[in-house]
Amino acid sequence: MATLPNPLPRLATDPSGRSLGLQLPPGHLIDATDAGPWHEPLLWCADKPAAPGTWSALGAPAARRGLLPVLVDLGGPQGGPERWDLMPGEVSYPGDHDPADVLAEYWEAYAAENEDWPGLGESMPAATATPDVRAAEIADALAGKCPSWFTDPHLALVSARRSADIPAAVGWTGPVNHDNDTARLCAVLRSWEDRFGIRVVGLGFDMLVLSVAAPPADLTEAEEVAAEHFAFCPDNVLQGDPGTWESYAKNLIREYTWTFWWD
Repeated sequence: MATLPNPLPRLATDPSGRSLGLQLPPGHLIDATDAGPWHEPLLWCADKPAAPGTWSALGAPAARRGLLPVLVDLGGPQGGPERWDLMPGEVSYPGDHDPADVLAEYWEAYAAENEDWPGLGESMPAATATPDVRAAEIADALAGKCPSWFTDPHLALVSARRSADIPAAVGWTGPVNHDNDTARLCAVLRSWEDRFGIRVVGLGFDMLVLSVAAPPADLTEAEEVAAEHFAFCPDNVLQGDPGTWESYAKNLIREYTWTFWWD
């Protein structure tokens, strides 16, 4: 797969992004990795915290220029992306992995003995909004700290083919204890993008927040999705309250935000 041209280096000499048709507020480029500076910027991050409306005002125009928006949390104990031990050199390409194979492998590692992998869900829930409109709604809620998964969300821009690829594009290592190749998880996100209209809205040190345009509409659909969520992030179910399949699946019905956290 040919590498996309990265517009981010242009912001080094054009911080406002005018040459890209943008009007960016003060921000900074991030190239820090676990092994030292990367050969090009991995993301641009706004200096001021995001507020409701930031996503639509800045993120949507940037997306048309090949820079996809995501909110990053600078308020956790690990600080911002400069201190997240990003590892872009260790990730493969999401399109090289089959999401069903990836989830089946995870399932075998974490599911109970003799509990067979049910396969990808066959239901195709109807969208209740366009994916980008839903993403803006969830981003505004996150920026407004309701719900308050992030303590200090800032808008970031990433050069990526599609929203599902954002974690791999920056070399995010949040799920490193689950899989050290984030591209495999992004392959699953691509499948969810196609089936459920997800967008990657937020990244913390070890937290992923997705908006969902077509969530499960009933328990049958939710149980199919719950199986995929368990394989994708076992901690979501095992460390949830009360930590049962039934309760977890019920919480997915008509839920427009999916969050994942890896211990």
